[in-house]
Amino acid sequence: MRIAQIAPLWERVPPPAYGGIELVVGLLTDELVRRGHEVTLFASGDSITLAKLSSAHPRALRLDQTIKESSIYELLNLALVYDQAENFDIIHSHAGHTPLAYTKLVKTPTVHTLHGIFTPDNEKIFKYANKQPYVSISNAQREPRLGLNYVGTIYNGIDVSSYEFYSQPINPPYLAFVGRISPEKGTHLAIEIAKKVDLPLKIAGKVDKVDVDYFEQDIKPQIDGKQIQYLGEANHAEKNVIMGAAYATLFPITWREPFGLVMVESMAAGTPVIAMRMGSTPEVIADSETGFLCNNITECTQAIEKVNRLNRYACRQYVESNFSVKQMTDGYEAVYKQILAEKLSQDNGYIRTNSVY
Repeated sequence: MRIAQIAPLWERVPPPAYGGIELVVGLLTDELVRRGHEVTLFASGDSITLAKLSSAHPRALRLDQTIKESSIYELLNLALVYDQAENFDIIHSHAGHTPLAYTKLVKTPTVHTLHGIFTPDNEKIFKYANKQPYVSISNAQREPRLGLNYVGTIYNGIDVSSYEFYSQPINPPYLAFVGRISPEKGTHLAIEIAKKVDLPLKIAGKVDKVDVDYFEQDIKPQIDGKQIQYLGEANHAEKNVIMGAAYATLFPITWREPFGLVMVESMAAGTPVIAMRMGSTPEVIADSETGFLCNNITECTQAIEKVNRLNRYACRQYVESNFSVKQMTDGYEAVYKQILAEKLSQDNGYIRTNSVY
């Protein structure tokens, strides 16, 4: 198949540090190339890929301080795709709602993987384009009231072999929090949990512009460099060490998490995850086997006492069985074939109908 993959331009593919969408796009794109498909990746110009690379900007927008309106470059990137839509059998977008206005203008079908959440604003365009084919990354992410044409749920996958396995945590033990420093990711709750159980907490992650006030007011004053440590933004190898050597990874979200790749990365390293029972977490964590699903802070602190009962090797096996690149790519190949078969059927039906006249 001739496949176009559209990634956001905000981060490089794959990302040097934080960037769940870009990591997934990079792994999927390279695996599709290995399987013999002709793939073009539309991403930032500094991306690293086995596919043909096309970009509207030479580097990740987050790294370019001269950019004032990033949405302009995202639109230019989409123009690159849809100006040559006839060169592809299928277009696969990971760019949210922005491409929806383009899809009806070309004959090549676009499948949209929804990596984010729905908002009162973007819901309007999703309702407008509700017949487009959509893939959810968890069943919990779906909003049935919008009437979207879901063609499947495909869980994000990782290259498990790239994660070192830790058969046991280091001593003295500590807890880990990896991800965006934001209210919805629950960084403040991770600190509260660590203090209640009197364990050190290592925090690694980026602070987006919208979360600077939250970091300065709610998080930074609690960082003492001893019990509560902030390590900055971590790359792949650093994340692996931080989570792999930890006693447990905390995932105390306050929102309907669409997927949560950090949970999978932690379990791949052998470290159980303690998470709030919200959004996708019941689909990602095997409760009482690879971590614990909790309803409040008290349950999180109680779960920490039970972590040592869990088998760390079972955590890694669970990821290998449910969240591998192979499984993810198998799922998308099946979706591509389904969409193309439906298009062929519709085209043939149109020809037969018109031949009568």
